[in-house]
Amino acid sequence: MDLEEKKTAVIFKALCDENRIRILKLLRTGEKCGCRLLEELNVTQPTLSHHMKILCDSGIVVGRKEGKWMHYSISAQGAEYAIACLKALAAIDVKGEDQSCCEE
Repeated sequence: MDLEEKKTAVIFKALCDENRIRILKLLRTGEKCGCRLLEELNVTQPTLSHHMKILCDSGIVVGRKEGKWMHYSISAQGAEYAIACLKALAAIDVKGEDQSCCEE
């Protein structure tokens, strides 16, 4: 997997905030309206919008507008890509340089 650093950083930014983790946990059971997320998180609407923008920009969450409200859900494709990024970054490359940079 060829990791694009900028895209990968956006994904990890989405995962590095407690409120965004709480949002993802709420979305695991299915699509939620923004009004429901506001109730559950006890945050202001601008704060929720900020978090949702970051999550949507990462591709992990998708939103659709219905009337005046947005409805959000986890993107299976986005989640799979995030998992693949983590696996690729955490994989040990045994073919890599195995010589020490310091000579003894």
